[in-house]
Amino acid sequence: MTGYYDVLLAVLPVALFGLSGGLYAAGVDLTAALTPGGLVATALTAHGLFVNDPSGSRQSTQPRHDAGFESAD
Repeated sequence: MTGYYDVLLAVLPVALFGLSGGLYAAGVDLTAALTPGGLVATALTAHGLFVNDPSGSRQSTQPRHDAGFESAD
């Protein structure tokens, strides 16, 4: 089953190399073509880290219980 982060990992190189390569093939200077590709890849990474953070999607509904832990009190 393909999840959000699997798709994100596939889209990042496509955004960077595909967009930059397409702009370069269209006649844009290489440095100017890499800028929008890098910005899109950075925006996708920021969305994956801060907007749809990995810790929020895997919260357990069961309380944690560590049987090996004993209180000193």
